[in-house]
Amino acid sequence: MSRRTVKPASSRPVASRAGALPGGMLRAALALLVAAAVGLFIGVLVAGPTGSDTGSDTDAAVASLQEDEAKRDAAQIVELTALARSTAEQVKPVVTGLRSALPAVDARPVETQPVTGQQLSQWKQIMVQQVERHKATPSGSTATNVARNGLRNAVGQLSLAVDTFAAARALPAGHRPPLLVVASRQRLLAVTDWSVAATQLDQINIDAGKGHQHVYLTDSPEGGANVGDGAPEGS
Repeated sequence: MSRRTVKPASSRPVASRAGALPGGMLRAALALLVAAAVGLFIGVLVAGPTGSDTGSDTDAAVASLQEDEAKRDAAQIVELTALARSTAEQVKPVVTGLRSALPAVDARPVETQPVTGQQLSQWKQIMVQQVERHKATPSGSTATNVARNGLRNAVGQLSLAVDTFAAARALPAGHRPPLLVVASRQRLLAVTDWSVAATQLDQINIDAGKGHQHVYLTDSPEGGANVGDGAPEGS
């Protein structure tokens, strides 16, 4: 007799193990776990600082930073004004001396005056010192930075005018006039640039409660330069 063959196992899925949850119950359990996690998260938020408290802390921090910035800028305005006054006092002889020594580039009549080698040497020394003093660029408010940069540019332009004048003097007399005209224009640009920066300096002093501070290089509006508005100092 032939042996009875073993009947193949059924291809039906194996029954779930004892204790396993049906699909619907499993989904319900997961939903409960998610709800519990959300509830815990909300509880932590409620137990922590309230939204209004957090907003108040942020506002206070911003206000503190703004106050510190205002104090820093006020100190910079005082320092910059003192620097401008000192510079103006030092360079005014250079401004007036060049004006007398150079040909006019505006409508004014002018009779040039000779400049000695000693005078020119003094002018160069003054401008080297002032250019160095204006190299510092501390970060301040935009308005203060504009005034500072304007003063620095004007000092650099005036220094360049002195250098151009010195270069012209080193040439034969017949070759000097074109370079002297350039030096005259550079001087005039320095005066007008300074006047714009000085106007800005006046405004930031007013805004800072320091009143009018007039620090101009000339009292005449040559070349369209700004001049003081006539208001008393500190008013």
